Amino acid sequence: MAFLLHFLRPSDLFIDIGANVGSYTILASSEINAKTIAIEPVPSMFENLIDNISINKMQEKVKALNIGLGSKYGKLHFTKSLDTVNHVVTENDSDSDTIEVNVSTLDSILLTEITPILLKIDVEGFETEVLNGAESTLANNDLKAIIIELNGLGRSYGYDEVKVHEKLIEFGFKPFNYFPKLKQLTERESFGTHNTIYLRDKKFVEDRIETSRQVKIGRTQQCI
Repeated sequence: MAFLLHFLRPSDLFIDIGANVGSYTILASSEINAKTIAIEPVPSMFENLIDNISINKMQEKVKALNIGLGSKYGKLHFTKSLDTVNHVVTENDSDSDTIEVNVSTLDSILLTEITPILLKIDVEGFETEVLNGAESTLANNDLKAIIIELNGLGRSYGYDEVKVHEKLIEFGFKPFNYFPKLKQLTERESFGTHNTIYLRDKKFVEDRIETSRQVKIGRTQQCI
């Protein structure tokens, strides 16, 4: 989240895939004033997302889509009562606790948009399918950074997350750690166990971080 706050600018487009209630969306569009497309497939979570957009008066900055993303158009079944860990149904999920959701691809929803500079992808193991539907977006050099959660859940769908890492490397991205108090990036050998930041054009990213304004966070108003 600190990376997002230091990297984004008001003229940017940020894509929040798996937005849930909109934590990243609020930071991007309320704090930074960037434009956001927030994508949340589960209706109950989407209602909370819409409420948070309204409370923070971000309607002109945020486009919220109640759909799933994958490698092709269609429909998928999602769990609906697991709060922040709702996901595409696996064979271990109960049929009575699911909902059918329309699915599109990231490339298709961005046809009439400027290229995003930052993607955040948190889809509980379905990252492989999301990226398979985003190859035109990944190939565009205007996309500079991706925040993605690779925590082993891809195995539930038969995916190897090492291949996600390799795919991003092929598109020119490298994984990094970020230390916000130092505004410092250090390259990793591979992805982490939770969110990993992938960057393309490190110099561009570093220049932005170095010139970012301070942001006050928390009850103590600590600056980062």
